[in-house]
Amino acid sequence: MRTNLTSQITLNKVSTRYYRPEDDFEKTLLTRHERIQTEIVETVEEGVSYVADEIERLLKESQAKGKHFAMTLPGYSSAKYLYTELVNRYNEGRISFENVLFFNQYEYYPLVKDTNASNFNWIKSAFLDQVNIKPENIYSMDGYVAKKGVAETCRNYEMKIAEIGNLDFAVVAIGRNGNIGLNEPGSALNSTTRLLLLDEPSVNDASKIFGKLSSVPRGAITMGIKTLLSAKKIFMIAWGEEKCEVIRKAVEEKFSDSVPASYLQNHTDAVCCLDLGAASYLTRIQRPWLVSSCEWNDKLIRSAIVWLCSLIHKPILKLTNKDYNEHGLSELLALYGSAYNVNIKVFNDLQHTITGWPGGKPNADDTYRPERALPYPKRVVVFSPHPDDDVISMGGTVHRLAVQGHDVHVAYQTSGNIAVDDEEVRRFMMFVRGYNQIAELGQNKIEENYEKITEGLNNKKEGDFDTRDVLAIKALIRRGEARTACAYVGIKPDNVHFLNLPFYETGKIEKNPISEADIEVVLELLRKVKPHQIFVAGDLADPHGTHRVCTDAVFAAIDVEKSNNAEWLKDCRIWMYRGAWAEWEIENIEMAVPMSPEELRIKRNAILKHQSQMEGAPFLGNDERLFWQRSEDRNHATAQLYHDLGLASYEAIEAFVEYIPID
Repeated sequence: MRTNLTSQITLNKVSTRYYRPEDDFEKTLLTRHERIQTEIVETVEEGVSYVADEIERLLKESQAKGKHFAMTLPGYSSAKYLYTELVNRYNEGRISFENVLFFNQYEYYPLVKDTNASNFNWIKSAFLDQVNIKPENIYSMDGYVAKKGVAETCRNYEMKIAEIGNLDFAVVAIGRNGNIGLNEPGSALNSTTRLLLLDEPSVNDASKIFGKLSSVPRGAITMGIKTLLSAKKIFMIAWGEEKCEVIRKAVEEKFSDSVPASYLQNHTDAVCCLDLGAASYLTRIQRPWLVSSCEWNDKLIRSAIVWLCSLIHKPILKLTNKDYNEHGLSELLALYGSAYNVNIKVFNDLQHTITGWPGGKPNADDTYRPERALPYPKRVVVFSPHPDDDVISMGGTVHRLAVQGHDVHVAYQTSGNIAVDDEEVRRFMMFVRGYNQIAELGQNKIEENYEKITEGLNNKKEGDFDTRDVLAIKALIRRGEARTACAYVGIKPDNVHFLNLPFYETGKIEKNPISEADIEVVLELLRKVKPHQIFVAGDLADPHGTHRVCTDAVFAAIDVEKSNNAEWLKDCRIWMYRGAWAEWEIENIEMAVPMSPEELRIKRNAILKHQSQMEGAPFLGNDERLFWQRSEDRNHATAQLYHDLGLASYEAIEAFVEYIPID
């Protein structure tokens, strides 16, 4: 059973020559915008193996010379895959860590005495305790030290690194705000080990170690930029499309304290290792015509023309031969004969993505429509990772599908219970207690539960996890909001499904891996409904990973049905939506559903039905806008982009990309 199919999604087929050049000359041409040596691989697994190979090589070299090997590795996130690979190589007898001096890269501060949650403890569990590194060769900052002792701790740490002749090797993971180690934006090039405050993206990332946002310390003791750059060799790693923009800034723009990772440009032996997702905004991947001749396909042509239009502020049909020649696109003129021919092709291509009938228009010629006319009405399943992603990402389309007569089902894959504030529980319990008193139901059990739950909330300490009773109430709150929103956009009560996938129900931010149990839940619904259309989250930049796991569960279920030659799947199309965390690039959009001002208002009101996720929502990431604001801004921006390209002018547009099941 394949459970990681989202990692194999390739929206734009990137020619291997852009990331595996044939020779040094070609590589020089392709990478001329890059200020750090950058190696691009196809998958996370390939990237992890590449870095592990280098660690293995350097370790064996130092062991042959009888020398110690001083290294530092980052915590959690990108590094967890590397730790797994290194442990596997140790267990296979390929590698030994006996001569390693390990220096913890950073530690959160202040740590709570009665908890084991810390960066160092996570690394110990994931790596250090599973290999043969000597305990006396492991060094870390003290996250428990009193405030007056922090400065001395930092000085001692620097002195120890200096004593052993500086670091031999460092792996750093770039954060979503451009940090390395925990050197947040504003860190100086000459900074050493010190205490600093964490930015919001770093706090969000750390919540996976500490279980919940409120438990994350707001400070950290981290190796400084100067300390990290003292390493003889540095690898910077990044996996996934959520890192693509900050990678572009770090690798291609001039170094700046606003992106501390860009300081690696000053190192003589730094390598940036990326998978294709993280590398997707580098010039040689996103705009290859600027650095080399291209292997043109429809999506690359569309991408080039949209880029040209935005660069010179012209709609598609006004582009001239001169525009193409002056901006590195003369190859297209040679292929198509004139700007006019290319313009018409791309204009029609984009025009055909627009439809007011997301379920297909009955009794209409569907030759150039993104969805087929028949069957009508269609059975539709909209999978929503959390109990509000459906309306945030495609509320207008859900409403349109319902109004146009389709049998629309919404399947909420997780309870979303950890995203409900304690005050919502208090409010909910007070309502239940008050209603009981008004109705004179005489149920003492309600009063007992009220006292028990409110007492538990009052005695809840920093870092404590919710009890099962509290989690159940929080899930109930989100269920009620979801049902209200569904009713508002026209979904029948019996068509609202709460799947409660098992992987999510840990009571903390860190979730369990996807399992067959999760996939079986999805399969049961699909086999029951036998949909003609499936909508699923393609917004894989969700910083806590729930969207990716939920989408993997759907794709795995579809994969099972495909292998079983399920009849219903042969007449089903699968569409991916975005909205909460990112939007589709226009070159990838295959269905664009416009909304009028009235329809956009309906979508906004549906989002607002999720009251617990308004001002108090804990997982807004580093975007301060509320989810309804993000959604509207993105829908407005997509519509504006279509307008600027010379197409029809709409109030807002929701966009979709088709998923073709992977063989």
